[in-house]
This record gives sequence, C-alpha cells and structure tokens, in this order.
Amino acid sequence: MSFDISQLTKDIKAKLELSEYGSKVEETGTVVKVSDGIAQIYGLEDCLIYELIEFPGKGFGMAMNLEKSLVLAILFFSDASIKEGDKAVRTNKTVSVPVGYNLLGRVVNALGEPIDGQGEIEAGEFYQIERSAKGIIERKSVSVPLETGIKPIDSMIPIGLGQRELIIGDRQTGKTSIALDTIINQKGKDVFCVYVMIGQKQKATVEVVEILQKSGAMDYTIVVSAPASDSASMQYIAPFAACSMAEFFMEQGKNALIVYDNLTQHAVAYRTLSLLLSRPPGREAYPGDVFYLHSRLLERAACLSEESGGGTLTALPIIETQAGNISAYIPTNVISITDGQIFLESELFNSGILPAINPGISVSRVGGSAQTKAMKKVSGSLKLLYSQYLELKDFAEFGSDLDENTRKRLAVGERIVEILKQDEHDPIALENQIMIFFALLNGFLKDVPLNLIHSYEAELYEYMKIKGQNIILKLRQDDFSNDTVEELRKSVEKFTEQFLQKAKEV
Repeated sequence: MSFDISQLTKDIKAKLELSEYGSKVEETGTVVKVSDGIAQIYGLEDCLIYELIEFPGKGFGMAMNLEKSLVLAILFFSDASIKEGDKAVRTNKTVSVPVGYNLLGRVVNALGEPIDGQGEIEAGEFYQIERSAKGIIERKSVSVPLETGIKPIDSMIPIGLGQRELIIGDRQTGKTSIALDTIINQKGKDVFCVYVMIGQKQKATVEVVEILQKSGAMDYTIVVSAPASDSASMQYIAPFAACSMAEFFMEQGKNALIVYDNLTQHAVAYRTLSLLLSRPPGREAYPGDVFYLHSRLLERAACLSEESGGGTLTALPIIETQAGNISAYIPTNVISITDGQIFLESELFNSGILPAINPGISVSRVGGSAQTKAMKKVSGSLKLLYSQYLELKDFAEFGSDLDENTRKRLAVGERIVEILKQDEHDPIALENQIMIFFALLNGFLKDVPLNLIHSYEAELYEYMKIKGQNIILKLRQDDFSNDTVEELRKSVEKFTEQFLQKAKEV
C-alpha cells in the first residue's frame, strides 16, 4: 500500500484551516544565509514572486528569486539583525503602501512610513506597489495641457495631462528645478503631486521639501525619499510605491503628477540587487530585464477615458547623462519608453541661458494636441526660429559680412533667447506667456534694446493686469478670436510706445 505524502500534507492543511477552532497553517522557512541585504530561505515551497515575507521580530523582505529549494529575498531592514537559522514566514501578500489624502504634505520612505517627525499617518487604503498599467480600452488621447509655467516648455515642448515626458541632461543643469517649478505651478489647479527622490543625498531631500513648503506646494504634494543612505532594496521599490500613491488620485478621477528623480540611480540600485541575486549581467552589467523595469513603471501613467473615471497621471522621469551622452544604455531605454524628452545642455547652462533647454534635441510627441489654441497660434514658429538662430549664431562667429536678412534673423533670435530666460521657482501664467510671445513674434520688440527685454516683459504683465483685464480673461478661456487678437495688438502696441518713450527719456 503506497501513500502520496504531498497530497496527504495538503489534505491535513485544508482540514486544519476549516476546523471549528479556526486554526491557520503558516508556511515557514529557515534562513540559511544572509549577506549584503539578501536572505536565502529554505522551506517556502509555495512562495510567490514579489511576496512579502516576515521575519518575526525583525522586519520584512520581498521574494525576488524562486529557485528549486531556496527563496532569495531582499530585506527592508538591516541584515545585521538577522542570522542563519532565523524563522521566515509567508504572508500571502505582496508589498503594499498606504495611499490617500492623508499623505499630502508629508515626507515618507519607500514603504510609506513617515520620516518627517510629524507623527503617524492614518491610511484609509493600501495599494500594491506592483500594479498593472491601465489597458488601451480604459484610456483616451492626451489633449489637455499640463501648465508648467516654464516658457520654453509650454511654448515649444508642451506636456499634456497623462503624458510621460523625460527630463534629461548632465549633472547640475537644472533638471530638478524644472520638475519643482512644474509642481509649484500646479497651485490652485487641482493637480496632486508626488515627488520621489532615489539615491540622492539627504540634504537634497531637505532642500526640495523647503522649496515646496516656501511656495505653498506641500499642501498638495507627497515627497517619497529613498536617499543614498537607504539600502538598494528601498531605492528599488521607491518609484513603484510612489506611483501607487499617485494612482490613487487618478482613480478618484483627479489629475496627478509624479516626478521620478532620478531613474538613473534607480537602475543602478536594481543592477546592484540583480548582481547580488546572481542574475546574469548584460550590457554595462545591467540585467536583461532593465528595460522592463522602467517600462512597467512608466506605462502606469495614463489619461483615462470618461467611462473609466477621467483621471490622469502625468510622469516626469529624470535621467542623468555623462558628458551629454544620450546614446548610453539607460537614456536610450527611457527615451524609447516616454512620449518625448526635454534635453538640458551644459553649454547653455554655463552661458547663462536658463532653463538650459536645447530645442533641437528636445521634443514632445504629443505636441500641439496638448496646447491651447492661443498658445499654438503665438508659438507656432518659435521653435523653428530659435533653432535657426542657434545655427546662424555659430555661422556668424566665423564671418563678419552678413546680409540684412541674416542680421534681422539674428536680432529676432537674440530676443527669443532673452524672452525664454526665466528665474528658478518663478513660473509664468499661461496668459502672460501668450502675451509676451505675441509681442515677440509680431515685431513689437525689434526696437527694444536687449538689456531692457526683461524690464519690458515685467512691465507688460503689470500693464495688462491693470489695463487689459478683459484680454487676460479671454486668454484664460482660450478665446483667441480675431476680436481678441486685435484687442491684444492695440494694447501691446500702446504699451510698447509708452515703454520706448520712457526708455529714451532715461
């Protein structure tokens, strides 16, 4: 007579779980080896990938490799507190984080635990950090602009609600500033923001929070911090956890914005874990699934159809390049996943052109679909004129004999450069941008000296605030009819005459 031991074990477990005493069978394993934040566990036969594993009295980990007789788990706590022979218990759950409105204004770690010293967070719900992206049927085309308040972006590289726009450039070129200015400009626009910092210095996190608090943006923002001092495990799960927090708002029918600062460090953390897990290395020692790592994250950004709630999640991933090399492995991966990129150039930054956006390489694949009619009309030729100016500028440096047409184009280009310059953390309202671009492209600035361009711009905004309230209201409503255009032309013409007269007297 033979017995099927595995079947007998399953039957006993099932009977115990259904017994009148409500007994529950736990599947436990034994830690056989711990090193570098990785625990090897023997005995968890039915463990699932990404399952949360509890080490009683120590903390939690997540199953990453399922081998024939071992489970390799990454630890979310110091491996100094765990040793061989310790108990490991399956939880039958995947890693989840708290979500909801109570997180707004708070700084949390990758597990959603508060680290700002303001007490516990009462979470209404928990979302898994690994969630499937919305299907095609649930989505609709991106059509509504996300106003960044940054003139070069809103005019030449527009971002729409539900888009994924990459911010890419070398160190110290203003990538974080663009992301922060975009968040600051969402004040009063009913957009909920999540800013996740991966592998940064803790000082950088403090600075970001201070900037957001100073501008009043923390009221609608969650900051998720996984600094360089955190383990590679925490840095790896941070963007997924932050995305789940942002998806909560999207699924409530709201508009959400998430900034990943930065995915280069995230890829490095994942490479570290993969090598420690003995996964085979590929190009630049990254594992073979590093593309899937970022694609499954960024595909979660979406513009949902009205039937699916109408919410949106816009993603602004940041990638750091080395010496402007955008053809490296991780940059090319993320460029191919996203709907366009904003390329920041060190040369422009060092020459004082801020934000240092290169219009030739930068592109938005959504384009004019994510612009208002008024902005589309006044900025239609701006990118072409700016790109031509940058080429002519290099050419003009080698020749002194320039024809009249070339000199005029250079003069227009110089004024475009001055207009596109913008101070940090000082977003410009969309209607103001439309007015200054209208003045620029209709020749009202041709007689204004370059050193007075910024004075002209600031005074035009003040003048229109007092004398052109009706025009501002129409521009806010995206009314750019012939009557509005004529009214705007007369007001700008009158202001320009007054400004030039005043400049002569000075």
